Amino acid sequence: MRLNKYISETGLCSRREADALIAAGRVTINGQPVELGQQVGEGDKVCVDGKPARGRVQGAEHVTRRVYIALNKPVGITCTTERHVAGNIVDFVGHRERIFPIGRLDKDSEGLILLTSNGDIVNEILRTENRHEKEYIVTIDRPVTAEFVAGMARGVRLPTLDTTTLPCRVEKIGGNTFRIVLTQGLNRQIRRMCEVFGCKVRRLQRVRIIDLRLGTLKPGQWRDLTADELRRLLPQRTIW
Repeated sequence: MRLNKYISETGLCSRREADALIAAGRVTINGQPVELGQQVGEGDKVCVDGKPARGRVQGAEHVTRRVYIALNKPVGITCTTERHVAGNIVDFVGHRERIFPIGRLDKDSEGLILLTSNGDIVNEILRTENRHEKEYIVTIDRPVTAEFVAGMARGVRLPTLDTTTLPCRVEKIGGNTFRIVLTQGLNRQIRRMCEVFGCKVRRLQRVRIIDLRLGTLKPGQWRDLTADELRRLLPQRTIW
């Protein structure tokens, strides 16, 4: 098994994050330095920062059922696994398994976010070329106009990020409220887009990721994803 996959199977982090740990020299196998792409064999001892990364080289996905949950993240919770950060999402959920969030939802935003112990699903959902949809309901500090809707939908030049957002779907649903469906995940993207039009976001709630919906989950509540939801989320993958 590749080393980054082995580390992700333990629930410590995603494969991408595991590669960063390996590149930083924080991972060893049997006490020896490792390289990116290295394999882990049966009986090898893998350590991260000197501490054992406990996993199973063969059949891990069939021995322990992985964790996949949907959380309605409240405002004020930070999407980080760094336990020293007050209000971190891991301590907030308090799950018995080691889990980490799939992507981010900034501290001032609320709504649907997925968490898992499976590093593979993280890469699948976050991979930009997959163009997975994420839907938000947004309230701003002024009326939503037709010009605003059209401008947001066309794509917005963000000077601070030196990029232009991809075209997206935008729909006015109230005086100061609109719905937006993105296939990107730029840092604070919606807030930055609104700023270009001289607007400030008063409330930002994510209500859908791909075809998983927030539904009736109340702020702070979480639930396990169903088997059917998992099959639809990763139809070509082994998810257990």
